[in-house]
Amino acid sequence: MSEDFREQALHYHAYPTPGKIEVALTKPADTVEDLALAYSPGVAEPVREIAKNPDDVYKYTSKGNMVAVISNGTAILGLGNLGPLASKPVMEGKSLLFKRFAGLDSIDIEVKHRTIDEFVDTVANIADTFGGINLEDIKAPDCFEIERRLIERCDVPVFHDDQHGTAIVTAAGMLNAIELQGKKLEDAIIVCLGAGAAAVACMELLIKCGAMREKIYMLDRKGVIHTRRDDINEYKQRFANNTDKRTLQDVIEGADLFLGVSGPNLLDAEDLKLMADKPVVFACSNPDPEIKPELAHEVRDDLIMGTGRSDYPNQVNNVLCFPFIFRGALDVRASVINDEMKLAAVDAIRQLTKEPVPAEVLKAAGVDTLEFGKGYIIPKPMDPRLLPRVAKAVAQAAVDSGVARIEMPEGYMEA
Repeated sequence: MSEDFREQALHYHAYPTPGKIEVALTKPADTVEDLALAYSPGVAEPVREIAKNPDDVYKYTSKGNMVAVISNGTAILGLGNLGPLASKPVMEGKSLLFKRFAGLDSIDIEVKHRTIDEFVDTVANIADTFGGINLEDIKAPDCFEIERRLIERCDVPVFHDDQHGTAIVTAAGMLNAIELQGKKLEDAIIVCLGAGAAAVACMELLIKCGAMREKIYMLDRKGVIHTRRDDINEYKQRFANNTDKRTLQDVIEGADLFLGVSGPNLLDAEDLKLMADKPVVFACSNPDPEIKPELAHEVRDDLIMGTGRSDYPNQVNNVLCFPFIFRGALDVRASVINDEMKLAAVDAIRQLTKEPVPAEVLKAAGVDTLEFGKGYIIPKPMDPRLLPRVAKAVAQAAVDSGVARIEMPEGYMEA
């Protein structure tokens, strides 16, 4: 990051008003009559109605359009455990994205705690304020336990975006890429470099899409996760492969798919040469990928590549899904975000990529043309079709799987 860009970023966050979000009023508050309706005595009427029928909270308050973005700051971006206060700019940014892309109001909450129990209790005790809970930047393996417990305790959808948002976009891109390469997911040998929250979620979702668990090789800092290791947690244990292979070089040979959610420059040119014909490489470490695209394309002219960066084609970007998943879930008052809803989002994103790209998207992306192929396997984040397509698919999946509390509104998300 250049010094000039650093100064631009700091100025953006500080001026003209510190931060990126604010609270706006949705009702007039200019006269004595307005205030009498907004607060005492008028506010007593919706209070009484909600007391009689709790579902009326959606009719008389903003709950149904409100998402909380909650973190403890233990895994902030690629910066590590810097604490809850340091996570606030990121959480505000997530709230900005909810509003910008899905029209959802969102507030950030940073939680200071000593134990997982304390964090879970804090979030569970305030959850009814919101229509949904988006967990963010929580270290593994704590994040798995925290999300599991909160799903059990909360009556609104709880979604850890670092896990499932990453997994949904990765799955959509990889399925399109492997289709273009003329291969089938169930036949693919997959190498996953990294074993944190995103890695585990990505592999679990790919398995639900058809990948074979026994053909997945996951690596952490100590090498291949295999059945004879006794130093792995229960989440890594799911990917313990019965193999004598121990290193990246051992498992990359003949592999069809590579997913990097680890660190910069960990996949070198010689490793890439070992992969099977027509490989798919997603090097998602940010800001520096596991292998630079320029080097990867120099070494292999038959690969399809994605990264986490916006300045290269095929950016794996969570904003392609999380705002729209919550939009669809909240609009049918889903109690959870289940696998059916996640898979519906994967398919909606996949299919959108195969359609002609509107001129407004080309202009925003700064390109003359985009069509389904090696350089375009996932939609651009500014594509306005993502909201209606993904939200509608998710809402319908919630209804069909029985977790929606209301039917999809008539004409939902139709132009």
